[in-house]
Amino acid sequence: MTTTEETASAELKPQEVVTESLDEGDVAADYLEELLDIADLDGDIDIEIRGGRTYISIVADDQPADLSSLVGAEGEVLDALQELTRLAVLSATGERSRLVLDIAGYRAQRAETLQAMAQEAIKQAQADGEPVHLEPMSAYERKIVHDVIAEAGLHSESEGEGSRRHIVVSVSGN
Repeated sequence: MTTTEETASAELKPQEVVTESLDEGDVAADYLEELLDIADLDGDIDIEIRGGRTYISIVADDQPADLSSLVGAEGEVLDALQELTRLAVLSATGERSRLVLDIAGYRAQRAETLQAMAQEAIKQAQADGEPVHLEPMSAYERKIVHDVIAEAGLHSESEGEGSRRHIVVSVSGN
């Protein structure tokens, strides 16, 4: 392969990723649209690609409370719908999906809460010098917290198994 061909090939790869993500987003949006129709709920579906990952949001201007049944207590229904949507994408495309589903802004609000929780843990760890154990949370939520802790220059690691998996924040890696 010549240098020109290598360059052209390299230039196509990011486009291929965007195209795959859009296909994934389209499949997911179609699946969710059918779900909303079955549930007789109104909502607008927005698709966004960030860092090669597909983010799908369902929002309702008129009655956002109507969508709360799709979120459930502590986002449990939302998590299940996200997994079902990922399975629908896998079934249609043959490719595993890492898409993130947000309904009525729940994940965005939860991310703000997690960032505040991480900031409090940072303050406590710096003040006491002792490790701070946070509440159990999903892998996606732990990633948000790990990022905030790392940005502050502290150390964090996940401990525990399954639904008891949580983050421990410390000033050093000890």
